[in-house]
Amino acid sequence: MKLIVHGASGRMGQNILKLAEENAAHSLAAAVSPELTADGEKNFLNLSDFAGEAEMIVDFSHHSAVSALLDYAKSRKLPVVIGTTGHTEEEQTLIRQAAKEIPVFYSRNMSVGVALLVQLAKQTAKVFPDAEIEIVEIHHDQKLDVPSGTALMLAEGIREVRPGATFNIGRPDHGKRTKDEIGIHALRLGNVVGVHEVLVSTGTQTLTLKHEAHDRMLFAQGAMTAAEYLLGKAPGLYDMGTMLG
Repeated sequence: MKLIVHGASGRMGQNILKLAEENAAHSLAAAVSPELTADGEKNFLNLSDFAGEAEMIVDFSHHSAVSALLDYAKSRKLPVVIGTTGHTEEEQTLIRQAAKEIPVFYSRNMSVGVALLVQLAKQTAKVFPDAEIEIVEIHHDQKLDVPSGTALMLAEGIREVRPGATFNIGRPDHGKRTKDEIGIHALRLGNVVGVHEVLVSTGTQTLTLKHEAHDRMLFAQGAMTAAEYLLGKAPGLYDMGTMLG
């Protein structure tokens, strides 16, 4: 699979490059980032600078670049895996619209383990429909978005089986907990890669579902798995839940 790595100078982009180099089934078509030194062969400052052969785009750039990314992907009919997080509602709309023309894999977390956690959280919420649910996420102190996209992915997954659920982010006000709320709490500490915990309490028992990331490479591994899954797919919006079935 010939890859364009968008956001190649960042930590995740560098991990994708490493995985592509280590796997004989993959090859690098282009590394794209404004922070690279362009050479006209493999390194490019902008996507529009590259017109060579490619089969897949893997994006770990910045959410604000999504419009240009999708325009390029659509113009070349290339599938794209979006591993970048923090997209606004407007940017998410662009993603959904692009998926009508090209295959798009979009997940707020590229960990297969987190995708399984979402499924387990949904199943637990369904089995215990009256239980109180709280989500706690911990990340490094340089993370920008609050709460994390993964915490929102968990909450939205639970809301699929609890349509009336509301999100109480950070619980900023005084007052009793409401029956339908899902509390979401963010902690920022040191260099924590990522911890997500779902607590489900019936009053007589508590179930704790937890995923802890030890190395950011796991997100690159998940993105590469997603790229392999997406190759050859029809236009549409795909995610980890789709991939896991």
